[in-house]
Order: sequence, then structure tokens, then C-alpha cells
Amino acid sequence: MTQKTKYNQPDAEGFFGRFGGSFISETLSRAVEELQAAYQRYHDDPAFIAEFKEELADYVGRPSPVYYARRLSEKTGGAHIFLKREDLNHTGAHKINNVIGQAMLARRMSKRRIIAETGAGQHGVATATICARYGLECVIYMGSEDIQRQHPNVQRMALLGATVMPVTSGSRTLKDAMNDAIRDWITNVDHTFYLIGSVAGMHPYPTMVRNFQTVIGKECLVQIPVLFKRLGITKQHPDAVIACVGGGSNAIGIFHPYIEHEAVRLIGVEAAGLGLDTGQHAASIQRGSPGVLHGNRSLILQDDKGQIQETHSISAGLDYPGVGPEHAWLHETGRAEYVGATDDEALHAFHHLSRVEGIIPALEACHAVAYAIKLAATLPREQAILVNLSGRGDKDMETVMAQTDVMGDQL
Repeated sequence: MTQKTKYNQPDAEGFFGRFGGSFISETLSRAVEELQAAYQRYHDDPAFIAEFKEELADYVGRPSPVYYARRLSEKTGGAHIFLKREDLNHTGAHKINNVIGQAMLARRMSKRRIIAETGAGQHGVATATICARYGLECVIYMGSEDIQRQHPNVQRMALLGATVMPVTSGSRTLKDAMNDAIRDWITNVDHTFYLIGSVAGMHPYPTMVRNFQTVIGKECLVQIPVLFKRLGITKQHPDAVIACVGGGSNAIGIFHPYIEHEAVRLIGVEAAGLGLDTGQHAASIQRGSPGVLHGNRSLILQDDKGQIQETHSISAGLDYPGVGPEHAWLHETGRAEYVGATDDEALHAFHHLSRVEGIIPALEACHAVAYAIKLAATLPREQAILVNLSGRGDKDMETVMAQTDVMGDQL
């Protein structure tokens, strides 16, 4: 792909190369076809686009700033580090961008009941927030394991009027919450809209969620040249863009507008958990294989018999055994690189960014910060790294403090 080659993915059936598509039961086909038709009708509609932009500006507070992490850069040495501050959005993460778009679509489809899955709780909070704003019924499916480790977000969802449904099957995390949400959708399709939070699931979700999230990268294309000029950096784009990857919505949101700029490295950071060789991780790209999960073909963590493996990550939002199909395709084509950061590395990044820049990041985003610190130290000073700081860390304080008590002076 050259600088002038236009990126045009997915195809009409929702495939990114061999990944993606819509692998669903007959009972779900009507709901998916209805959604596909509605999205096709409205995604280029001028009135829809105008309302979406207005909501992002007036309700979310966009554009979110790009911040030069000067002290972090100085202490790390090497390349300059910049942070795209999605943590400053209303509700504290990037999730709200996509939620607004899908909720607007649900209203146009006359769906008054919204269901969603959530892991870290940020998608659940964003969904509950918009449902409160629009006067929609809201049901959030959340694994009981995640309910315990993300209790502040559970309280926020309840305060906003959502019903939180604990999921006690399987690993009691994001995968199982998504399973139960799909079952609900099948049962209540006539009046229910399933608002997926990541670039996973059946077509058109990977494309739809991506397109709502590309506001992140589009803003960076405008903001970075202005900021670089002010700092005396003589280039138009960062040398590398880094984001954490679970299902992959924040990463594809910042990656997508840069895909055609081939000189820009795109680096996704998966949850390496206790280590990639321990089996206790959530690195679907680095340790997964092709398979079907939640209606699309992608890279998933599975055993030799095709059974989905349990995952582990200190961050609930990355604790998922699959990845969005576009990420699988970007990996296969070599356009993006995918690496890992362990629980310990994420914890160190959490403390380091808090103490050096006064920014408390979400544990998910800490995986990207951790790798950015490692990479920056190996690069010359004239290079620049852009990190998508996808969320704030209020929700993770109990987890971090418990781990800090265990690790003691190591942090």
C-alpha cells in the first residue's frame, strides 16, 4: 500500500480479507439485517452526521486535547511522548463516542430498550448515560467477576437508571456478558437494540463502531501538526501511534485515519497478563488462531478442539478471548504491529504516569503507556510517539491499591 492508495475495508459482506463477516443463527438474522439496513440508510445522512457532531461537541466535550507529556518524555529519554486525552471525555473514556452514534440509530429505528455488555464498566456507564439522556430503558450485562473488580462503575450505572444483570456463567467476564446479551437480543428483537461496545461482533458492528470512533484519529490529524509546530518539531505526523487492544475500539479509532500514512507505525498493545508463555493472558493476536466468536471470524484464543480458552488480565476491559476482525487483518497484512504488556508493566505505568504527569490512567490504557515508555527510550529525540489514553483510572483504584499492598516497594 502506497501513500496514495485508498484504504477501502471491509467489503460489502463485512469482511476484512478473510476476517469479519456475519456468522449468526437464523433466529438472529432478521435483527442483524434490520440493523444493516438502518446503518446503511443513516450513516451518510447529513442530518444524522450533523446531530452526531453536535452531541460530541456539546455533550461529550470534544475535541479531546493532545497533550505533550513533557516530564514523562524527559524522564524516559529518547522520543517525545504525546497523549490523546480520551480520559477527559464525559463519562471518562472513549466509549461515549460510539454509544452516542448507536443510540441515535436506535432512536431512528424506534427501539426504546437498549442492552449492552461491559467489562471494565466504561461502556456500560456510557450506555447508561446516553439512555438517561434520551429516556431509553437500559439493561447492562456484566460478568460477576468484573462487577467485583469494577464496583464504582456498577454504582454509576445504577445511579443513571440502568439495570445491571450479573453474569455467573463461564469465566464471569466480558465474553460471557456478551453471550447473555446476544441471548436477550434474540428473545426481544422487536423492541430491543443491542449496543455493542467494541469492534467485534457480526457485520456491521466492526465497521459501525470503528466509524463512530474514528473521530479520535481525525482530530489528531488536525491537532498534531499545530502542536508540533508550536514545539518546533518539523513533521506533520507522529512516528508511531500506540493504543491498547482488547476487542480494539479505541485502537482502531486512532489507527484508522493513519492507515494510509504508511510512514506512521501503528502499534497495538495486548494484555500479556502474567506472561505470554504462562497461558494467563488475553493476547488474541499474538497467541490466537482463526476462528468464529460472537458472530465474526477473527483471531481468538482457543484450544485444539476449538473451545474458547479463559483469559486473564488485570484490566477488565482487555479480558476478552478475541479481537476485532480489522485488527486481525491489519496484523496479517503487516500494516500494524501487535505487542504485549504484562500486568506488572501496566501497574508500573499506572503509578509512573500518575506521579510524573498528574494523570491517573485506566489500567487498559496503562498497557499502551507501558509500551510507549519502553519504545521511546530506544528512539532518537527527534521522533514522536502518540498514545491513545483511552480512559481515566478512577474505576481501577481498588484493584491498583490491592496490588500495591501485595507488591510493596516494587512499585
